[in-house]
Amino acid sequence: MNRVTSRSKRSAREGGNAAECHDDVCITCSDVAVEVTVLRLLGDELAVVDTGQGEEEVSVALVTAQPGGKILVHAGEAIAVVGR
Repeated sequence: MNRVTSRSKRSAREGGNAAECHDDVCITCSDVAVEVTVLRLLGDELAVVDTGQGEEEVSVALVTAQPGGKILVHAGEAIAVVGR
């Protein structure tokens, strides 16, 4: 993935290296929440999602996400479950 992800943002805060965005705005880090589809769950409360423009890794720590489910994501964080 070529966008900044929740994991890379967390790593940057902890002194690690963050991935760089190659687009003007990361789809899940923009100023609006976007609806995405959960593709698979990872460890550490993370998930890989389909944004409609590619795959991104986001945090699902605040919601109960399931593969195939639809979630709203803002700033790399899932903030609501909107459907299955």
